[in-house]
Order: sequence, then C-alpha cells, then structure tokens
Amino acid sequence: MIIDQHPVVLALISAFLFALGVQFQSIGLAEVNARRGTAISIATSAILYWLVAPVFLVASNWLQPAVLIFALVGLFRPTLSANLAVAGTRYLGPTLSTTLSSTSPLFGAAMGVWWLGEIFTWQIALGTFGILCAVLLLSTGNLKLDSRWPLWALALPVGAAVIRSMAHVLSKIGMDDIPDPYFVGLVGFTVSAIITNLALRARPVGPSVSWRTKGPYWFALAGLTMGIAIMSLNTALLNGPVTTVIPIVAASPIFSMLLSIFIFKREQLTAKIVLAVFMVVASVIFIALNR
Repeated sequence: MIIDQHPVVLALISAFLFALGVQFQSIGLAEVNARRGTAISIATSAILYWLVAPVFLVASNWLQPAVLIFALVGLFRPTLSANLAVAGTRYLGPTLSTTLSSTSPLFGAAMGVWWLGEIFTWQIALGTFGILCAVLLLSTGNLKLDSRWPLWALALPVGAAVIRSMAHVLSKIGMDDIPDPYFVGLVGFTVSAIITNLALRARPVGPSVSWRTKGPYWFALAGLTMGIAIMSLNTALLNGPVTTVIPIVAASPIFSMLLSIFIFKREQLTAKIVLAVFMVVASVIFIALNR
C-alpha cells in the first residue's frame, strides 16, 4: 500500500513546491524583469544540482544514449514552455491563458496511454477530471473575453501545456535506461540554463539585475524550490505512471491559492476556493486508490 501511494505523495510534494516557487517569483517580479528573473531561477536550479553532484552523480550515466533525451527535455522545458506561456498571457490575458494551460493533464493522460501503453482506469479518469475542473473553477471566475486577440494565439498556452506533458513523458522514457531522477534534472537544468542565459545576452530586456535589492534573491530561492520540485516529480515518474503523476502535479494552482491566502495574505478565502480544495482532495484520493 505504501509503495503504491509513493508516487502520489511525491507528486503532491512537487505540486506544493512548484506553487511555493511561483510565490517567490511573484515577490521578485516587483524588482526584477520576468525574463531576467527566470534566467536567475533556472541557473540557480542548475547550480544546486551541480553542487550535490559529488554525492549523487553517477559518471557512467553520461555515456548512455538516454542522456540525449534529457538534453532534449532541457531544450524546451522550461525555456520554450515558459516563453509560450508568457506570450499567451500577453495576447489573451492571464485568465484565459491560465485556463487553457491547465489542460496539461489531458495531454499527459493521452501521451501516457498512446506512447507508454499505460492503462487509463476509471479512478484516474475521474481524478483527472476533478482536478481539471477545480483548476478551471479558480481560473475562470472572472473570465472576460476580448475579441481583439488573434485566433492563433489560443495555440500559445495550449502549446505550453503540450510541451510540459511531453517533457514528463520523455523523462519517463529516458529513465527506463537511466533510472536516476537526479541525473534527469541535472542535464535538463544545465541545458536550460545555458540556453536561457545565452538568449538573454543576445536580446537583453529591461534594466540589469542589481544584487543589492531583494528581487534577485527571491528568484534564486524560487530556483532552489523548483529544483527540488523537479527532483520529486522525476522520482514520482520513475515509480509511477504518467497518468497518475501529471494530474496531481497539475493541482499546483490550488496550493498556490492556499499559500496566497494563509501565508502571503494576497487572497481571501471564498466558497469557490473551499469547493476547489475539496474537489482536489477527493480527486487525489481516487487516483491514489487506483490499482
């Protein structure tokens, strides 16, 4: 029973840490440009993984072909997925963009079934639907559509959701040959850090970062949090199916909302939030009880 639920616990931890990292980034945005802050976060995650390399790194993993899969993941997550998400917000607004981005569990489930041959049971289906509904409930409350955005802009947040799901599936495939969640994150974050910082140097945006302010340090703290979150996520994927892990990780916005209410005091508790939380709890229980 404990072994069966192990991926569920790890996925919940990952979802919480992702939400916490977003809160840290939100604080840092008051003083740091978004692209520069993202570069700091990704670089910090990569540095974290390299600092613990003397303990966790298995040198022979570099000789395995699967390292190319992890490098491919680093090429488009979080670099490309984050840029698509930001572009979607610019064209569609944060509410509609977030709503469309929350469809990642659907793509993850489809890829898990088609690519990996996983079984999509009724418990997973019901749990995935519940989590998706809970996220949509929170993100569509104040939805105001503006017909001025181009139709093709809808592909931006949906593309970000597809890329995130694809990254999870590729990580799962790569770990069949290199069952090392740490190594997945090491390669991915290293590639992402190099690409992100090179792109920033090629096209600088906003004022340069001043380390005399607190903003960069909030992004660095977010990078540490996200790095641990990815480690937990990869471990969950190693020990459990994609169709179980991705829907639970997609509940991260619920944790973010709760942190905003009880820790960072940015939101107020409402009946809609309480309902969304109950929906997520019930959905996770359904997924955890899957056999």
